[in-house]
Amino acid sequence: MQIGSRRCLINPHSGTGDHAEGVRRAMGARGFAVTETDGAADTVELAREAGSVGASTLAVCGGDGTINDALRGLYRADALGDVTLSVLPAGTANLLAGTLGVTSLDHGIELSDTGEVRAIDVGVAEGTDGADEADAGAAEPFLVSCIAGLPADASTATSGELKERFGTLAFLVTGARETMAFDGLDVRVESPARSWTGEATCVLVGNARKFVEEGGQADMEDGRFDVAVVEAMPAPGLAVEAALHRLLGEGTDGVTHFRAGHLQVESDEGPITFSRDGEVSTHERLDFRALPRALDVRVGEGYDLDPASQ
Repeated sequence: MQIGSRRCLINPHSGTGDHAEGVRRAMGARGFAVTETDGAADTVELAREAGSVGASTLAVCGGDGTINDALRGLYRADALGDVTLSVLPAGTANLLAGTLGVTSLDHGIELSDTGEVRAIDVGVAEGTDGADEADAGAAEPFLVSCIAGLPADASTATSGELKERFGTLAFLVTGARETMAFDGLDVRVESPARSWTGEATCVLVGNARKFVEEGGQADMEDGRFDVAVVEAMPAPGLAVEAALHRLLGEGTDGVTHFRAGHLQVESDEGPITFSRDGEVSTHERLDFRALPRALDVRVGEGYDLDPASQ
């Protein structure tokens, strides 16, 4: 196998930022051509190039945002079905890695060329910024989730210090703060499975994340999103309910839950802030579609093929 057919991209600034040299040595020894990236745009372009030249495997070292940057590059090269993605978790939350059963950076390196390969769903979101369909923006892929509303706003306000101190709970800490100043969203959510109109605190579209019900991991191979619409509620109540849901796994009243392969989220009262795997954008409407089993990934033994059975 030619070394160029297996590539590794390293974000040297992810997480604690002390992993790059060790990953470079380890992946080089496994026959990967290793490159350190210089920001999100560089990661997108390097991944696009890897897909365009026919790389067989792309290992990506970083957090969920870095993985999404690489996914965008593969999507732009129309190479989702041609390249096997290996995740080397080096971020703060590493939500995707946890879902795939990749428990640590060393584990990701071990799996990069030996792990079982599974075909998983890819979410695609396309924004519209005006009444004219010509205003539609470029379609962008995601693997974990896309969130509209309060959690999206909270993700933009969450500092690196909070992430370092609290990990995945940093977004909850910031969310409780942001709740006090959040007015809610007047939105319409349309899908073949369910429609919803009203004032919402947030709309959550999960590909690798299951919202409410049992919680935990969503089925990434069923061609459907896990969708939750959280109705507007008084700020103190929301903070308490969010804490119960995130920390204790309790159910929450005022949540509409369904699964759908495609849906639209829109508002007539100005643009909505969306956070797509941590990438923030604003649109008056976002159209979602799931691409069933469109991407091959390396997974660990902890990858759950039937999370609903637990």
